[in-house]
Amino acid sequence: MEQPNKPNVPDESAFWCKINSFVTRHTAPCVEERRKYNHEFAVSTSFHGLHNLVEKNTTGASGHVRRLLWGVVVFFFVLTAFSQVYIRVVNYFSWATTTSVTVQYVDKIEFPSVTFCNLNRYQTNAVNNLSVAFFLWNLVSAVLHFSNSRKPSENVQDMIDFMQINQNFSIKNFTKKYGFYLNNSTLLKCDFFGIPCYPEDFEHVFTEYGNCYTFNLYSSKSHKRVSTSGRGLSVLLDIKQAEFTDDPSLGFVDAGITFVIHSPKIPPRFDGLSLYCPAGMHAHASIRHLKTITQEHPWGECNPHLELAYHEVYSTYGCLQECKSAHIKAECGCLPFLLPGIGEECDLQQFYNCVYPAIDRIDKEELCSVGTYSSTCPVPCEETNYPTTLSYSTFPSDNAAEYLSTKLNKDASYMRNNLVYIDIKYQEMNYKTTTQQKAFTLGELLSEVGGQLGLFCGASMITIIEVMEFLLTHFFWLCAFLILKVPIISQRTDSQSRCKWQRQEC
Repeated sequence: MEQPNKPNVPDESAFWCKINSFVTRHTAPCVEERRKYNHEFAVSTSFHGLHNLVEKNTTGASGHVRRLLWGVVVFFFVLTAFSQVYIRVVNYFSWATTTSVTVQYVDKIEFPSVTFCNLNRYQTNAVNNLSVAFFLWNLVSAVLHFSNSRKPSENVQDMIDFMQINQNFSIKNFTKKYGFYLNNSTLLKCDFFGIPCYPEDFEHVFTEYGNCYTFNLYSSKSHKRVSTSGRGLSVLLDIKQAEFTDDPSLGFVDAGITFVIHSPKIPPRFDGLSLYCPAGMHAHASIRHLKTITQEHPWGECNPHLELAYHEVYSTYGCLQECKSAHIKAECGCLPFLLPGIGEECDLQQFYNCVYPAIDRIDKEELCSVGTYSSTCPVPCEETNYPTTLSYSTFPSDNAAEYLSTKLNKDASYMRNNLVYIDIKYQEMNYKTTTQQKAFTLGELLSEVGGQLGLFCGASMITIIEVMEFLLTHFFWLCAFLILKVPIISQRTDSQSRCKWQRQEC
């Protein structure tokens, strides 16, 4: 016999019928059973004080008073416990930090890198119009700073005429050939911890000062370490003012050596961090080793996951260089040789027409920002600095001039106008570490919460699980009551047979 077609029941109705069928088989207990369950929970739980609210040993007025007093006590201490827990949770999410300073004395300490530059950039016989060379170099070196936000207007026509005549002119090759050079005639004396050093021990680098030379660069064959304070690197340089000169009308009025002391793993940064030694002076640089450790966000401002493509160690200065390099390459299709990266080198025409306006746009739109965690280049999580105390004395003295004039074959007047003597040494053989620490860790938060709950309520994690089980049980009973006692009447009258069939299907 052919069975009649089953009614087409909507999915939602089928779901609620299944719920109804399950709850019907697992109905909520009666009032007496619920009271018994609550009483058993109160006398058996590890939450202290609850059993005093349901004890039946005392009857009459004294029993009611006792239970009332215990109720007040339990309520007061529960309220106190949760207020203490709330204070500690708020304290944790305020991301507070503390700073500790430790000093560790060692037998040997890493010697930093030192980059030397001449304050004069080019030889006088380099080009006929030297102001054009200065103008071009200022245009090129602007990629290292945000300060040159305006496009220069002076000497523009001279530069255009110069580029038309010298179409294959390379400012990079020109600077390396005619800029400051380091050889036996400019490095008159070099001594590192009693061991002679030579021009070959210095690595050539380009900075805003043109040709510069770094001692103890990280890529060197052997890394320098010292074992005694008061000794280090000692150099005697000849700046050769007769050969190298800058145009005073362009603001270059100093003669001497500028140098920066930095970590061997990061590039030298001269902007605001360089030290100066004028000609005819002996500079005594006493350095200290300072390491700063910053917490990651949200406690601090650093991002431990940031890495640089062309620098081994993350630094804000290296990050800014790579950031500007990426933007300029994307916009101009070339790379300034002062910035890290791989790609076609920008010529002077590209510098003037594209690179310089791109730098201005990067500055105004803050495409490469530095500082906080939300910046393009936040502060590093670990940074090494070398705070320096610099003092000077006149070099050479009258007696030394007589001795050195014979040894160096130079008269006293020449030495006072051209020689620069620099000593760089450690003040003490120790590391000073400044560490930003979490004032309240997650483990301390859990310990504090557990301590407060245990002190005022005698509660633990087991107690919390017991309370959760108790609440979930009552929640299930409440759901069962609502489903069984508060049905939708209209749907029940229209679909009683349909739900009956659906219950059988379940």
